[in-house]
Amino acid sequence: MGGFFGTISKGNCVPDLFYGTDYNSHLGTKRAGMATYSTTNGLTRSIHNIEGSYFRSKFEAGLSKFDGATSGIGVISDTDAQPIIINSHLGRFAIVTVARIDNMEEIEKQLLERNHHFTELSSGKTNQTELIATLICEGKTITDGVEKMFAAIKGSCSLLILSEEGLFAIRDKLGRTPVIIGKKDSAYAVSSEPNAFPNLDYDIDYFVGPGEIIQITENGWKQVRKPNDKMQVCSFFWVYFGFPSCDYEGINVDVVRNSLGEALGKADTDTEADFACGIPDSGVGHAIGYAIGKGIPYKRGILKYTPTWPRSFTPSQQSMRNLVAKMKILPNRQMLTGKKVVFCDDSIVRGTQLRGNVEMMYAYGAKEIHMRIACPPLVYSCRYLNFSATQNDLELITRSIIENLEGQHDKNLQEYVDPNSEKHKQMVEVIRQRFGLNSLRFNTVDALVKAIGLPKEKICTHCFDGSSYF
Repeated sequence: MGGFFGTISKGNCVPDLFYGTDYNSHLGTKRAGMATYSTTNGLTRSIHNIEGSYFRSKFEAGLSKFDGATSGIGVISDTDAQPIIINSHLGRFAIVTVARIDNMEEIEKQLLERNHHFTELSSGKTNQTELIATLICEGKTITDGVEKMFAAIKGSCSLLILSEEGLFAIRDKLGRTPVIIGKKDSAYAVSSEPNAFPNLDYDIDYFVGPGEIIQITENGWKQVRKPNDKMQVCSFFWVYFGFPSCDYEGINVDVVRNSLGEALGKADTDTEADFACGIPDSGVGHAIGYAIGKGIPYKRGILKYTPTWPRSFTPSQQSMRNLVAKMKILPNRQMLTGKKVVFCDDSIVRGTQLRGNVEMMYAYGAKEIHMRIACPPLVYSCRYLNFSATQNDLELITRSIIENLEGQHDKNLQEYVDPNSEKHKQMVEVIRQRFGLNSLRFNTVDALVKAIGLPKEKICTHCFDGSSYF
């Protein structure tokens, strides 16, 4: 995943760019960068590795190099080093992307055959932001180039382009990742996450549509490409990715999480429990909703040690994910001892975090542990955003169970997707037994769609039911 922030103003843009980019830090942990433009210095860029550190600590000391800038873009990335700066017939520009390109090797081969070249990374691979920039530079204009890029790629790509003509905000052709424009008296901003706006005094001005291109200057913005009719915005932004205060398509993250939990609580008529507790951080909103729906207290039986531990999905190595999952959660023994507790979480991907949490909660005195998951079981790995960092389907706990039950991991998948089927119930029961839970229940796709409030055809639910498309 990843997130970006851009701003353009009549005065110094650097403080807004610095803090606005930082407010996207929950979306990535590998690379970060900023690029600015000023009439005096042109484009200036800085990139840092933020693995094991924080964005602010890497960039704060070097902010003076951007003095005099009136526009800029920043990115938190889980892929390649960016921004990159391009010299082309379209002019000189900086570009950042939030993207996953499934057919990258195919496109790279085609571009090489058309006499393009790429700078090879230390990993031996091509920087996907450079590949996207190369596709755009095949166009007669930026808009024409974006059309060519949209036509070529399979996956998703939202991006910002910074040039002397202003700031271009471009949302993925199916709107898989959000892009939001903010406004205040002296400046405009664009962000993957609108939680970047309030403390910088921006108000949400516009939700960029699927495939839409917006050109922003210090005096305002204009549409240079109309949005597409089809949309496949990722439902997981509401379930997990999004910061609780964020709105996407005008729909608030925590309102949706409360609704998902409340639906589970109202349906849970046969479970006796002393209180509900969220697996922090994203499970908290779901658990508050569950407590309301069930009519039981919400208490903090476990807490997250927030100062130093990142989200457990982000590290690429399984051993590090295991460590993060264990170390970041602290139990509250006096809350847990002798209690029947309903724990709510956003999802189960591999089961890394769940296994450790359940063992810890029993060790600290919980009498019964009932687990409620805000979304349906993940049966398909993500083809569009890499939200789970899985390398293949078999890393999903559901697929490993299906393989054990069926002899192959991709057999009868739609039966396992159907919450009313016996195969689905059997799969859930195996997960329950594997982790020693007293009960385990998931929300349904219908409940997820209802909580978000958009039509099903505008929401990507591929990881739950395999229904999406390029």
